[in-house]
Parts: sequence; structure tokens; C-alpha cells
Amino acid sequence: MLRRLDLRGAVPAAAEIRRLLPRADVDVDVAVDAVRPVCADVRDRGDAAVLAAAERFDGVRPPSLRVPAQVLAAAADALDPAVRDALTEAIRRTRLVHRAQLREPVAIEVAPGTTVTQRWVPVERVGLYVPGGRVAYPSSVVMNVVPAQEAGVGSLAVFSPPQKDNGGLPHPVILAACALLGVEEVYAAGGAQAVAMAAYGTTSCPPVDVITGPGNVYVTAAKRLLRGVVGVDAEAGPTEVAILADATADQAFVAADLIAQAEHDPMAACLLITPSVELADAVDVELGKQVPATRHRERVAESLAGQGAVALVADVDAGLAVADGWAAEHLEIHTADAAAVAARVRHAGAVFVGDYAPVPLGDYLAGSNHVLPTGGTARHSSGLAVTAFQRQVQVVECTREGLAAVAPRIAALGGAEDLTAHVDAVEVRLR
Repeated sequence: MLRRLDLRGAVPAAAEIRRLLPRADVDVDVAVDAVRPVCADVRDRGDAAVLAAAERFDGVRPPSLRVPAQVLAAAADALDPAVRDALTEAIRRTRLVHRAQLREPVAIEVAPGTTVTQRWVPVERVGLYVPGGRVAYPSSVVMNVVPAQEAGVGSLAVFSPPQKDNGGLPHPVILAACALLGVEEVYAAGGAQAVAMAAYGTTSCPPVDVITGPGNVYVTAAKRLLRGVVGVDAEAGPTEVAILADATADQAFVAADLIAQAEHDPMAACLLITPSVELADAVDVELGKQVPATRHRERVAESLAGQGAVALVADVDAGLAVADGWAAEHLEIHTADAAAVAARVRHAGAVFVGDYAPVPLGDYLAGSNHVLPTGGTARHSSGLAVTAFQRQVQVVECTREGLAAVAPRIAALGGAEDLTAHVDAVEVRLR
């Protein structure tokens, strides 16, 4: 039975909601202290430090850090046809969605003779991290690579941990996904050492401008430590789902979706928000049936016991307020008029509407991106998108007449800030 929290009175403030509702306690600051010497070693010793870290943390020394081209080709050739078909369709759908995110330059005439043009320019080189510990994620190759390619990035490098069972190379299905996407630069490096390798560069790997992709707490800590040396996406913590459901919801669907999220990780957070005690009871019964039958039942049971809960609320409006306060990575809506309820959501990484849009659709084949903000950061951060791989550049053009028209105002502001050379740089052009 899921732990129950009675929130049927006044809805708590967002900060209180985040305190009350379950999430795994992950102290990234402590992990930063742990990865600091690893990153410093990679900065100072390069490839040798990355190889030493692989032996220490992954239990295997890669035969080479860069995966040979023939290994990538062989992995693609050996890929199960059904998996190849699924990846091919995932790539197609993900390209469609992310291509639509591209922005055209916009020119604004702010006054006669003065124009500001906003251009979006891709970064030159990116490092894309793909986890490969407990589970291999070829779908994360798609989710990282496709938006970078659609953004126009010219140089892409994928990093994924070496595996004992694959001769010190990343998981074969990850290598195959890279090959299908035309990625030629793949490194057998994981954890903080991979982030440092990408950020600082080594003999075998030139440094990158931006690093994206999910990983464990040490990957997250390395991103936090090296932010500024390199651009990074949002920090990713343990995965999570919130399901807002009323009495119209199908209890079997709700239970299955909680289990699907719990399957990722014992630290995964799984929250049901409902005004219906009857639904909560029915979901408990379904979990009792479904959990013992699922393959990773121990992992699922640990997640549901540790970070699983039901929040009982007064009505759907109150449930929506609780969902916004918790700011889930994934938010499913199983209510009457689900689309209208979903349209009112403000804080979620991705919203899944109705009975037939479960989170696994978004994980694999919706075309949306599954690299999403966790830990309540959906209040201020977005999922991975084309914009993560582009910079906005503003281009200013002005005629002599346009500058003359605004010169007195520049003089007034420059004088107020005691920056007289600013004023002189305008006046010298107008004498």
C-alpha cells in the first residue's frame, strides 16, 4: 500500500508541498567533493586519468577511449531488426518535433535607421552523455543527438561508460544507435571522468562547448563543478512521475504507470494525486497484483516503499495546485476533460494527457524529448531542446541619422552613470 498524505484542507504553499511529498534525498554538494579530485586528475593527466578512473569505477580498462569506426559499424549490423525499426521511427519522430523548434532570424526596427536582428547560432562542438550502468539507454542517444543535429552543431561526441561484459566498450545497442544517427565520435568513458574529459579535453578528445544528457549523481556533480568551464543542461536527479487522477481514471493504467517509473531506479519518485479515496484504494489493489508480476519487482517495490505516495486532495483544482507545487519531471493527467486540465499546468517537465499517452510513449516514440528537469527544477528549467545547442546573437545596425536622433538620450544616461567616454564615442561620430 502506498503511503497516504491527506491534503484535503487548504493546499500548502509550493515550498511546503516539496517538503511534504516524497523525493529521494540526493546531496549533490557532497558528490561534488567526491568528484573534484577525479575532475582535477583528468584536467592534469588527460587520457591516462580517464583510463585509471574507468578501472577504478567501472572495473574495466577500455582497449581505447575512442570507439573504433569498425566497432560502431559492427554494432549496427548486429542490431536486432525490431530494435532497429523502433530506433529508426523514434529518430524520425524526434526530428520532426525538434526541427519545428528552430527559429528564424528576427529583425526589429526600433526606430528609423536603427535595427536589431536576433539570430540563433549553433555552438561548434557538444558532448552528449548517455548512461550505461544499471540499464543501457539507446533512446537517450536519440534524445541527445537529434536536437544537436537539428540545431546545426557541426561536431558531436557521445560518452558512455565502458562495460566489463563488452570488452571495455559501451553497450552494443548504444553503439548501434550512434551508428544509425551517423555519430562517428564515441568514447568509452562514463561518470565524472567523462564530463571532465569533455570539458577540459584530452589528447584523444578535443574539448566541447556544451555537455548534455542524464546521468547518476556523480555525473550531475561534475556538471555542477565544471559549469562555466563548459555549458551544461539542467541537473538531472532520480526520475519521477506524478499522476493527477480523479474517479474516472482506470486503476490498472495508473498502477502500471507508477510501476513503469519505479522500474528505472530504487530512488525513483512515484506520486498519485487524487480526490478519490476509492481510486486510491483500487490502485493499491492493482499494485498488489502487478508488482509481483513485473520483472524488476525488487527495484519497483523499493522505489514505491521509499518514494511512493498518494496525496489525497479536495478536488481536481486542488490536485493541480499540488502538482504545480511538486513540479514533476513527468505529469500524467487522468481526469474528466483531461486536455483542459493539462492546459492549466504550469510546472512540469512534460505533460501526458489521458489514458493513451503514458510516460513510456514520451520515453521512446512520442517525438518529445525525455531529457527533462527533475527534483522540482521544472519550476524554472525546461527539457532538452534545440535551444540548448544554440546561442542568441544580437546584431545592431544604425545609420548616422538614427544615431543622431538618440544621441541626447545616450548623453543623459552616460552622464548619469559617469561614463563620459561612452558619450564621447557617440559625439565623435556626429561632429
